Amino acid sequence: MLETLGSVPAGPLPSRRTDGAGAADPPPLPELPLRLAAEAPGWVREVDVVVVGSGIAGLTAALECRDLGRVMVVTKDVVAAGSTPWAQGGIASVQDEGDTVEQHVNDTLIAGAGLCIEEAVRVLVGEGTEAVDTLISRGAEFDRDPNGDLQLTREGGHRRNRIAHAGGDATGAEIARALVHAVRSDPAIEIIEHALVLDLIPAATAPGEPPAVAGVTLHVLGEGSRTGVGAVHARAVVLATGGIGQIYAVTTNPGVSTGDGIAAALRAGARLRDIEFIQFHPTVLFLGAGARGQLPLVSEAVRGEGGHLLNAAGERFMVGQHELAELAPRDVVAKAIMRQMAAAGTDHVFVDGTMLGEETWRVRFPTILHSCRQMGINPAKDLIPVAPACHYFCGGVETDLDGATSLGGLYACGEVASSGVHGANRLASNSLLEGLVFARRIAARLRESLPQRRAPANDGRPPGLINASVITELQQIMSRDAGGLRSAVSLDRAARELRRLAERNHAEPGLEAWEATNLLTVAAAIVASGRLREESRGAHWRDDFDAECAEWQGHLITWLAGNSDPAGARGPARLDHGFEPRGDHR
Repeated sequence: MLETLGSVPAGPLPSRRTDGAGAADPPPLPELPLRLAAEAPGWVREVDVVVVGSGIAGLTAALECRDLGRVMVVTKDVVAAGSTPWAQGGIASVQDEGDTVEQHVNDTLIAGAGLCIEEAVRVLVGEGTEAVDTLISRGAEFDRDPNGDLQLTREGGHRRNRIAHAGGDATGAEIARALVHAVRSDPAIEIIEHALVLDLIPAATAPGEPPAVAGVTLHVLGEGSRTGVGAVHARAVVLATGGIGQIYAVTTNPGVSTGDGIAAALRAGARLRDIEFIQFHPTVLFLGAGARGQLPLVSEAVRGEGGHLLNAAGERFMVGQHELAELAPRDVVAKAIMRQMAAAGTDHVFVDGTMLGEETWRVRFPTILHSCRQMGINPAKDLIPVAPACHYFCGGVETDLDGATSLGGLYACGEVASSGVHGANRLASNSLLEGLVFARRIAARLRESLPQRRAPANDGRPPGLINASVITELQQIMSRDAGGLRSAVSLDRAARELRRLAERNHAEPGLEAWEATNLLTVAAAIVASGRLREESRGAHWRDDFDAECAEWQGHLITWLAGNSDPAGARGPARLDHGFEPRGDHR
């Protein structure tokens, strides 16, 4: 077990660069509320473990914790909503006779651009095969060859076939189906749907004791006696709320991905790690210059089966840029696509999958085929227009190897967490695996030492709220100035614009205002971190610092200054940062 995170201070930041735009002090960021304005809880529920989120990480955590007492799953939409059902490619683990743990570890470390925590990667890969076997035992049915073995394919960054898939390109949907059925069939697990978690409840702690949480407040729609704002008191809170894709105008994430868990953890005093690393998927179906919101993914498994990337002139452009060509890690491919688009003055490139044939598209990629046909494209005969879009949050709430955060009683797993396995750029199909492995590890730790029930503290955090009218403009600002390509100039502009939007703080409590406040909180934190990291590495690209810098070989930690004791905190909140250099990375 790792040392408690809360006892490890983050060190000073590397020296500011003096060779260009990085020398100037950045403009001030928005003042952020320390909790969401809402009515007082009208009902209270006592449980042992509350799991927030119903993707692969949250549902696995609930199933693994079922023997610990009363377990509750709260989810923003219905249980089957979220990012997991949208996962097309598959789940990576060592299954093939020619594959090894060491090879999967090495591929993950390479993709992570020097910032993976190797111990965490070895946990992920070493426990991954057993975790997938458990998932199969819970009813997930993966595609198999005529001999009954798992059908394995390859995706970007992998040097072996190790991606198991289901329903061709409907892997996430099949995993979600199996886990939802298992959870709904288990009488030990209580489910509350249509429940937005507002904030973590600070716990009353003794002098000198690290800060902790005692549960969550949430707003529920249509659950009978639990309608409206309520409180769930719990011995352990497991955050599994997914990503932050809706801070951008175009994303592969569903509409529920508004960074609620990240924002709540930050307000409660938790430490975030490496939140500047946001992976843009290279190949998202291009629906036109005015397209907004969640767009269909064109899985890199298409390239794994033999598809090519072509520029506007019909030329392959990845050959010679990387040894794996079209199957290079996602940051490499996305950056190459953006360069091709800039050079040609176009807003997309193409995936050529015509060589795969009608049968392969029908059987292996039915989801993508359906999306293309809706646009009048037959991928067996036509080129598919694609462009990068926000896909995955590589950083998150900092955890140790057992999912514990810097706050007592708070654990995190899945996309909301920074477990250390992704580094600066996630390796394809490691995300579902991470949710499985670290949800299981959280449950194992809680079996050893489930925290004592803590009394809620008097919450002294001043409430605040941002008007929902800012959302569209915020998404445009982040896409323009803090998206796939950034600079000191663009990030400074984003900071000024976000501060202006934060002045629209006259709002009535409600779903849209709560989401707007969470989106602005997360966006401000990402802009601040992106401005500080003066290098280009993995999924963080600065056109004013176009290479990795040895000084930045480490983790950027973010927290709200003065919020180590939320029960006594007074606003306004200010983002602060520290740096943890690492010497154990490759």
